[in-house]
Amino acid sequence: MYQNLEECILDLEKNGQLVRIHEEVDPYLEMAAIHLKVFEAGGPALLFENVKGSKFRAISNLFGTVERSKYIFRKTWDGAQNVVALRNDPVKALKNPFKHVSTGLAASKALPLKKSTSLPVTHQEINISDLPLIQHWPDDGGAFVTLPQVYSEDPEKPGIMNANLGMYRIQLSGNDYELNKEIGLHYQIHRGIGVHQDKATRKGEPLKVSIFIGGPPAHTLSAVMPLPEGLSEMTFAGLLSGRRFRYSYIDGYCISNDADFVITGEIHPGETKPEGPFGDHLGYYSLTHEFPLMKVNKVYAKENAIWPFTVVGRPPQEDTAFGDLIHELTGDAIKQEIPGVKEVHAVDAAGVHPLLFAIGSERYTPYQSVKQPAELLTITNRILGTGQLSLAKYLFITAEDQQPLDTHKEAEFLAYILERIDLHRDIHFYTNTTIDTLDYSGTGLNTGSKVVFAAYGDKKRDLCNDVPDNLKGLRDFKNPHLIMPGIVAIEGSKFSTNANAEQEAKELSEAIQLKGSMPSCPMIILCDDSDFMSESISNFLWATFTRSNPSHDIHGVNSHYEFKHWACDNIIIDARTKPHHAPPLIPDPTVQKNIERFFVKGASLAGVKVD
Repeated sequence: MYQNLEECILDLEKNGQLVRIHEEVDPYLEMAAIHLKVFEAGGPALLFENVKGSKFRAISNLFGTVERSKYIFRKTWDGAQNVVALRNDPVKALKNPFKHVSTGLAASKALPLKKSTSLPVTHQEINISDLPLIQHWPDDGGAFVTLPQVYSEDPEKPGIMNANLGMYRIQLSGNDYELNKEIGLHYQIHRGIGVHQDKATRKGEPLKVSIFIGGPPAHTLSAVMPLPEGLSEMTFAGLLSGRRFRYSYIDGYCISNDADFVITGEIHPGETKPEGPFGDHLGYYSLTHEFPLMKVNKVYAKENAIWPFTVVGRPPQEDTAFGDLIHELTGDAIKQEIPGVKEVHAVDAAGVHPLLFAIGSERYTPYQSVKQPAELLTITNRILGTGQLSLAKYLFITAEDQQPLDTHKEAEFLAYILERIDLHRDIHFYTNTTIDTLDYSGTGLNTGSKVVFAAYGDKKRDLCNDVPDNLKGLRDFKNPHLIMPGIVAIEGSKFSTNANAEQEAKELSEAIQLKGSMPSCPMIILCDDSDFMSESISNFLWATFTRSNPSHDIHGVNSHYEFKHWACDNIIIDARTKPHHAPPLIPDPTVQKNIERFFVKGASLAGVKVD
């Protein structure tokens, strides 16, 4: 396998999966715009050989398709899968030790290797300003590192085997950062580095941090892997690259010998600066907030170093392929972690964290005359208390009953639940709780609510395939469109305040009630643009679940409480844009026009098929 990023690039180029861009490209918006255009077309990896303002080359779209990623890891993929599976279920090794001998040997050979000489990455000491300072979206606060491997050690148990390697975005320039001396780190306190920072703060010490960029592609993937307990990111990096993770220490900082770049520095207790905005994976900007400040110690680069980057935005993007790759590699890990779960699907079209679809088991009520969710509710609490899944706002969960289900067939899965849900019994709210830091639909940073739709049993209704008459000709509510069976989008007035929204939802509910019951349409989406909302399932999933906070934005026709349990006859989700929402990501039209020069006849990307 590849010992460095250059070897991977040459191999991809040899096999027609990489294109070199020879022309000068501006890191301010142009590089990102080119990446987005090529990714959308399912195109190759891109090597930018002439980055304006920097002597270093840059590469993007390396993991742009699952097929390309699996090609990159083709020689170590099966072994890595086996080790992850073994960690999920170590009893397998006891039952069949000979089968797992090779796996065990592979894992032992993957242990990190400390070296005292030969540090290619320290070939040259440079400044932050020498790097390709790539700004991705017009309103970003500056240049960001989007594929970093951020390394920190436990202050109470130092050493590489107790270290954390994570992918947290890094702001290199802009805002109040003093260029070449300060950079910003964006992470949540429950992450590995956040735990380390908390321990260092309690001891009154700065936390030493090393940021690795580049190196073998396996190192990048390892930084985002949800690994089983006891399997470190550095060990997994060695396993997936087929070569032990080589490291050294300089000035007390861990250095990845095989990285293309390393930035070292310290986070001092209580020191923060405004970080952001940043165009993020939900399809909106995450806004400016105080985040930890890292004081730069040294910046290193190997000879002919290459800067890897990606661009995030409204899904799908390259990180979607990342997610698919991780899902395939980890296999049944979620089943091992949460008994009774068959499948949990974080819906990419909705920005991953806002929306989960899940299939569990329902064994608590096998002999009752009425099938209803019981075990599913127990499983729900486990799902919403597990790792990144705890950031979800919406969870739709059911169990298979005489027919197989697939959460990735999103419209079919949602229809199955809507056919069976008891709207007086099966809606469960969690209020005043945590949501994703990047989600601005809630009541504050990292604060909002959750709702669970748990449905199981016999089919209760046929879903409408046309807009019901009850939703036509309503005063102040117009242009109803069918999104999918059982779900209709309807336009309301521009959102002003929560109090007005409550009143408007009440008026919509009463107007529908006056026309009679409407069981065939259990879900109504109140929106700004019903044409857009109904144009595709992707639009519906993205706009509805990123623009609503369940406790504030779910209303109902004939809504009421039964022994403190909220119930309704039809669900109304207010998915209008709210004043407190972050703005959506909109490309700069001038930049879009300017990059056309790279795709014309004779230019580097002339052979790449794009719309």
